[in-house]
Order: sequence, then C-alpha cells, then structure tokens
Amino acid sequence: MYKPRYYNFNTVNGMTRKQLDEHYNLYVGYINKLGQINNLLKEKDSYEDPNSTYSTLRCLKKGESYSLNGIILHQLYFGNITGQKSEISGKILKMINRDFGSYDNFVEMFTSVGLSMRGWVVLVQGEYNGKLRIIGQDSHDNGSIYNGNPILAMDVYEHAYMIDFGTNKKEYIKVFFENINWDVVNKRIDNRI
Repeated sequence: MYKPRYYNFNTVNGMTRKQLDEHYNLYVGYINKLGQINNLLKEKDSYEDPNSTYSTLRCLKKGESYSLNGIILHQLYFGNITGQKSEISGKILKMINRDFGSYDNFVEMFTSVGLSMRGWVVLVQGEYNGKLRIIGQDSHDNGSIYNGNPILAMDVYEHAYMIDFGTNKKEYIKVFFENINWDVVNKRIDNRI
C-alpha cells in the first residue's frame, strides 16, 4: 500500500541529520503499522462483537486513522522543508496577505499556534471559500479538518525537535520557517492535493 517517500535532508539547514533521520524513522513506523492494521482488518474475527466502548474493530479503526494521518502529515511536513529553498511569493503570498493581513501576521499566528499545540500546525485552504485557516492538532487524528486542502504542515510533537532544540520549541519553529520550500506550497494550492 504505502511505501516511504525519499526526502533529501541535505537541503535542510539548522537541523542535524540525526534529528531528521530519527524523525523519518517514526514516519516509516506509521507506514509499517498501517500495513499491519490493514491485514488485521481483512480478518473476519476483527468484526466480531463491535462495541463503542471497547472492541477489536474500534481499536483497529482508531489506529488506522492515527497511522494514516501520521503518514500524510509527515509527507506534507518533509515535503515542505526539503528541496530548493525559495522566498515566499506567488499565490501563497497573495492569499496570506488577503487572509492574515500580512506575512508577519501569519508567521506570528502560525508560531503561536505551534507553541500552543502538542502535535501539528496545518495551513489549510478551505474547499468552499478558498480562504486560509491555521489548524492546531494535538495528535494526528485530533483536530483534523475536512473539506480543506492542507498546504503547509509543521510537526510540533517533541520528537520533531528535542534532539536539536531541547525544549526550545520557539527556536525550532524559527528554523522551520527558514526551511520552507514555498514553491512546494504554491504547487499544493494549484494541485489541490
């Protein structure tokens, strides 16, 4: 089903290879776990005695959404911090200025949401109105938004920064912004992935 994608971590500045490799290994773990869950969901006994308090099926379905969202969010994250760095420009800059007043306002709000969350910060383009919204998530499957196109993702779980930054999450967020590949973000707007 899913296979790990390759990301050129040599293009990331301000984070060590150890930090990035350890983080990547967690992403690979979500892929492996989703494969195991998918195999278990094919077994007839996983559907026996379904119950909303506790059942095998409930646990598998909760694990499925957590793993799958973990895969997707990490692919967005690694994709928007690797490759050729670019200055913010084009459609994303126009949209940020329209919806946040200025790039500086956007950075301040995105940073503040990152400092407030335990899991993820995701910039989403609304499906119905096209407006940008910053979503905060405490876990892969807690705070997700539907009918929106995720265009920029930042992992703020401790595993994303603790090796290099200790508890200084604010410095990590600063380094994250220095590594954003805005060309990738602009393509996500155009492609609606």
